[in-house]
Amino acid sequence: MTHIRATKFSSGAAEISSHRLSNCWIQIIIGVFLIGLPSAYGQIEIMYLDSTDLNILVDENRLFHMVQIGESKDAIKVASQVQHPDILQLSPPSFDIPGTADPNDTAEITHDIWAYGKSPGHSEVTFNATPAGSLNLSTVFLRVTVMHSRTISVISYIMGWIYFAAWSVSFYPQIYINFKRGSVVGLNFDFLALNIMGFTMYSLFNCGLYFSKEIQAEYLSRHPRSVNPVQLNDVFFSLHAAFATLITITQCFLYEREDQRVSMTGRSILGGFMVIAIVTAGLGAGGKIEWLDFLYICSYIKLCITLIKYVPQAYMNYKRKSTVGWSIGNIFLDFVGGFLSILQMALNAYNYNDWISFFGDATKFGLGLFSLVFDIFFILQHYVFYRQARYILLPGVISAEEQAGTNVDEPDHGTSSDTTYQG
Repeated sequence: MTHIRATKFSSGAAEISSHRLSNCWIQIIIGVFLIGLPSAYGQIEIMYLDSTDLNILVDENRLFHMVQIGESKDAIKVASQVQHPDILQLSPPSFDIPGTADPNDTAEITHDIWAYGKSPGHSEVTFNATPAGSLNLSTVFLRVTVMHSRTISVISYIMGWIYFAAWSVSFYPQIYINFKRGSVVGLNFDFLALNIMGFTMYSLFNCGLYFSKEIQAEYLSRHPRSVNPVQLNDVFFSLHAAFATLITITQCFLYEREDQRVSMTGRSILGGFMVIAIVTAGLGAGGKIEWLDFLYICSYIKLCITLIKYVPQAYMNYKRKSTVGWSIGNIFLDFVGGFLSILQMALNAYNYNDWISFFGDATKFGLGLFSLVFDIFFILQHYVFYRQARYILLPGVISAEEQAGTNVDEPDHGTSSDTTYQG
């Protein structure tokens, strides 16, 4: 169905001064020349969709509109091209724009199109016009997601916010334990150094794509039918994570730390990452690469750090035969966040029949699974491998923690309170 809303167009006559005949002749010559050019009137000025993203259920019909501004002297046929016809069907698949002898360039005409979900999945829709070149529809497109259940979609959405909250809060148990103990003994400084580097790179990536119009334009030029992958909660999480890590690092300068410091291995790894970041930033500033490429390098550095950052702490716990000073609360919250993240991916894969993204996104799935494995290993270290070490006192350090009732279980009856630290 086509709806038309017309607006009158008025134009004024130009006044020509009678005593400037030379200007008159110039205008006449220009007018004759313009007669041979295609008229700006009688052409469709704009075509756009009232929605570029649709979420529908299987066997559901959803109405959307293509809006036409202006009329054409010539008849035009607009046809849709569905990326996955087994997922989505449009009705009508094409429609005709009739030509008119007296086109109104400000008329607004709406064309009704129905989208029908045939099976779960994602599909894009593009449009073309016949005759070729009569209408530019290169920027007109539609993204459609067909799902099994809206309930699953809501559950997935809630899970996303739960693991976002769990990961955000996970930094504070360590900060609290450090404060109550007045010590950071047992917390590995390589882990902290890698963490602040990783979250700094992650913050640069998120802030750059979210706030910079220039970088957003670069992204859209490469992916014209994609949406910005960075949302506001991504920006908040990365900045908050960097802030919380800075608080923990500040505690390392204020509280008892014995002879702990960042290892030479840790400094070398961080130095290598810094060189890569500085060189690529220089290339971006010099115009050799786009700033979007610099942000991608930052994200790759973050991914590499995520793969290795837990290793120093796990090795330190092994060498000390103790997890005292390392917050198990942090691990539980990280485990909850990681588990819900993977569960959300599985629910989405079922709901949208998109198992390729579940197993095909090796980076996201692999990093999530890798973090869960380390979380389980830390839990085993705390509650199985080095359980007894949590009752052994560090002079002047663990006694404060024990008084606070933090990270130390009650000792078994008969355990001597003057036990000394052995690990």
